[in-house]
Amino acid sequence: MQQANNPKALMSVAEQMVLAATTAPKGRGQDNLEIAILEREDILHAAEEMERIGKKHGVAAFLRDAGNLREHVSVAVLIGTRIQQLGLKYCGLCGFKDCDANRAANGICVFNPGDLGIAIGSAVSVAARFHADNRVMYTLGMSALALKWLGDEVRLAYGIPLTGTGKNPFFDRK
Repeated sequence: MQQANNPKALMSVAEQMVLAATTAPKGRGQDNLEIAILEREDILHAAEEMERIGKKHGVAAFLRDAGNLREHVSVAVLIGTRIQQLGLKYCGLCGFKDCDANRAANGICVFNPGDLGIAIGSAVSVAARFHADNRVMYTLGMSALALKWLGDEVRLAYGIPLTGTGKNPFFDRK
C-alpha cells in the first residue's frame, strides 16, 4: 500500500516542474536561472537554516515554514536567478540611465526577476496540473541563498515545496 504523500510521485512532478521552468521564455533569450530539486535530507537542512534566520532576525514566518517543511515535505524545487544586465540600448525600467549605470551600482536588471517569475509560474502550473499541493516560499529561497545551494552568483531565489495529502498544509495552517 502506498502512502498519500508519495515521494516518488512528487519527485516525478518536481522533474516536470524543472522542465517547465527551464523552457520558460527569457528576456533576450539569456538564461540566468539556476534550478535544483531538494530531497528530504536537504529539506531538513533548509528547515534548520530557516529556523536560524527566523530566530536571528525575529521573523516568525521562517519558523512557521521550517516546521511546515519538517512535517509535510519530502520534495521541493528551488528556482533562482543570477543578475545579468541585458544590454538593451533603450530601457531604464530598472530606474538607472542604462545597463552600465545599473551594473556600476550593483543593481538588479528588471528582466532577471521577471524571468524568474515566469519560470516559477510555469513550474507551479505543472504542480497544479498534477494536483500536487505547493506554495511559493521566499523563506525557503532565502535559506537556499544563505546555504549557496544555487551558487555564489544567484541573488534572488524561491523554493516550492510539494506535498500530496488530504489538506494543503501550505495554506491550511496556523
